[in-house]
Amino acid sequence: MSEERKPKVGRKEIFDFSWEERRQIVEDYLRSGQSKTSIWRKYTGQSEEHGKILRWMRKLGYEDYPVMNKADKQPGKKPSEERLARLQLERRIAELEKELSEAKMKAIAYSTMIDLAEETFEIKIRKKFNTKPSKK
Repeated sequence: MSEERKPKVGRKEIFDFSWEERRQIVEDYLRSGQSKTSIWRKYTGQSEEHGKILRWMRKLGYEDYPVMNKADKQPGKKPSEERLARLQLERRIAELEKELSEAKMKAIAYSTMIDLAEETFEIKIRKKFNTKPSKK
């Protein structure tokens, strides 16, 4: 973040990160194994982050990432690339499962809507699958 983009209000500086910058900060936190406070200090110079990184993680869809345990946060030890890849795959699976459940609900809603229309207007909307195609 450039210096001219940091307006001061009173004694505090306001940091207005773009969503891409926020994603970069969150991914740096996830890859480095450092604390949120140390990551915040790295990007802003301030010692307190007041839960912003966690809020950004939720908004950016990283809420499924587990909190790193003490072994992962040891100085000099970085989480393995395999673990990060697995976490990304688990996140993608969760997204796809959510999309699938929404698609199933839509299919049920459309089917119910067609059933109601057939009953209300006494017409057949669904095609019967055992009919022969017409000859032209």
